[in-house]
Amino acid sequence: MLRRMAWSIALGMGLVVAGTARLSAQPRVYVRAGPPAAVVEVVPRRPGPAYLWVPGYYNWTNGRYGWVRGYWALPPRHVHRWVPGHWARERRGWFWIEGHWR
Repeated sequence: MLRRMAWSIALGMGLVVAGTARLSAQPRVYVRAGPPAAVVEVVPRRPGPAYLWVPGYYNWTNGRYGWVRGYWALPPRHVHRWVPGHWARERRGWFWIEGHWR
């Protein structure tokens, strides 16, 4: 059961990473208002010792902010840290900078 769950999580993470790579090629989307304060998440129990927590964040979809929950992820080989994505501001407004493994 745990092995099946770990495999499902790993497969899901692969899809998230593939989707993130495709999204990063898109032009920046600027938002006039900054994101709300981050949601305080209850971090579930770690599924295994190699997993790292990827915190949740606000995504801009359909003209409003929506919270994307955090998740446990197996980092790529020889990677030990997740650099969280964040919203940054410049003259044109707020824009999203993707998180990545380092």
